Amino acid sequence: MTVTAGAASAPDPVVDHPSLVPAQLLADPGAPPERGPDGAGSTGGRRRVHRSVRDWAVDVLCFVVAVLGGAVLVYSAASGSEPAPDWLVLADVVAGLAGCLLLWGRRRWPVAVAVLMLPIGAFSDMVGVAAMIALFTVAVHRRLPTLLVLSALNLAGYAVYTVVRPTHDVPYSVVLGFGVVLVSGVAAWGMFVRARRQLVLSLRDRAVRAESEQLLRVEQARHLERTRIAREMHDVLAHRLSLLSMHAGALEFRPDASPAEVAQAAGVVRASARQALEDLREVIGVLREGPDGGSATRPQPTLADLPALVEECRRAGVRVRAEYRVPDLGSAPPATGRAAYRVVQEALTNVRKHAPGTVASVRVEGGPGTGLAVEVRNPSPAGTELQAPLPSAGTGLVGLLERISLAAGHLEHGWTPDGEFRLLATLPWPAGPAAPDRP
Repeated sequence: MTVTAGAASAPDPVVDHPSLVPAQLLADPGAPPERGPDGAGSTGGRRRVHRSVRDWAVDVLCFVVAVLGGAVLVYSAASGSEPAPDWLVLADVVAGLAGCLLLWGRRRWPVAVAVLMLPIGAFSDMVGVAAMIALFTVAVHRRLPTLLVLSALNLAGYAVYTVVRPTHDVPYSVVLGFGVVLVSGVAAWGMFVRARRQLVLSLRDRAVRAESEQLLRVEQARHLERTRIAREMHDVLAHRLSLLSMHAGALEFRPDASPAEVAQAAGVVRASARQALEDLREVIGVLREGPDGGSATRPQPTLADLPALVEECRRAGVRVRAEYRVPDLGSAPPATGRAAYRVVQEALTNVRKHAPGTVASVRVEGGPGTGLAVEVRNPSPAGTELQAPLPSAGTGLVGLLERISLAAGHLEHGWTPDGEFRLLATLPWPAGPAAPDRP
C-alpha cells in the first residue's frame, strides 16, 4: 500500500521578505512570526508586532546597550585632545538618540532601519552601537547580497565619519582598518547566527518528519496486520463453516431420514465444528508467531495436504475430479504449497456456495524450475436450489489475488466460452532445494 507521509517538506527558511521570515529567524530565538506591511501577501495595512516576554527583554536590552554604548563613545570623544564643537556634539546626541529609537522597528523593517542609520553614522558617535545592532539584524534576516551592500554602505559612512571627526593622534589607516574589522566581524557574527538557526530549523523539521513517518509506519503495520487477520479468517473458516452449513442443511431437508443417518450427519456436524475450532486456533497461532517464525500450533498446510482437502470435500457431498501432475507434492516450497492449497480451498468453497450439485475439476501440475499451475473448473449450476445460498462477502477472489501477488504468482479467473468458471493460479517453483518458509 502506498501511503503519503504525511509529512510535506517545509519551505526554505532563507527568504527575502519579512512576510516569509519564520519565527526562528527573528532577532532572537523563539520569537513569534512577524509580517511587514510591504511583505508578499500583505493587505497593505499596518500589522502590530506581537512580542513575547523574551522579545521585550531582548529589545529593551538592545536599546539600553545602544544608548549606554553611544554615551560612552560621545564622552570619550568629548574628553579627547581635540573635542568637537558644541553644536556638533548636540547634533550627535540628538540624532544618535533618534537612531537608537529606530531599533524598536528593526524586527519589522531591518533593512530600512539600517539604511536610515547610515547618514547619522556619518557624523554621530551616539549611533555607533545602534548601527552595528541594525547591521547584525540584517545579517540574521537577509540574504548575502543585501548584507554585502549594507556592509559596503556602512564602510563608506565610516570613511565619511573619519573625515568629519578626524583623530590626529591615530594613523588614518589604523582607524579605517578598525572600521573594516568591526563591520566585517558584526556581519560574520550575524551570518553565523543565521546559519545556526537554519540548522536548528532543519533538524527540527527532520525530527517532525521522522515522527510523522514513524506514525505512518505504525498505521501501515496496523492496517497490514488487520488485512492479514481478515485474509486468514476468510481462507480458513469460510471453507470449514461452509461444510458445516451443508451438513446442517441435509438434516433440515431430510426430516424422514433414519436415526442412523441423522446420527451420522450429526457426527459429521460435530466433527466439522471441532475442525473449525482447530482451524481458528491455527489462525491465531499464525498471527502470534514470534520473530523467528516459530508457532506453538500445528503447521500451516502445504501442497502435500491437498489430497486430504479434496477428500474432505468429497465426504461433504461435493463431487470433485482431481488430477495431480507433480512428481512429489511434498517437495514444493512451503510458501508455494500453502498458496496453492488456499487457491483450491477457496475455489471449492465457492463451488459449494454458488454452484452446488456440479462437478468440480482440480488440476495441479508443475515441478522445480517450471513453476506450479493450479486450475479449478466448474460448470454453471443447473436447476433450482432447494436451500438458500450461503452468505458471501465477495472478497474471496480479492484475497486470493493479494495472496498470489505476494507469492510472486499470477491469478486468472472468469467464464470460459464453453460455460465453465475457470480459476487458474501460476506460482513460482525455483529449481533446487526448497527455501525455508518465512513468516
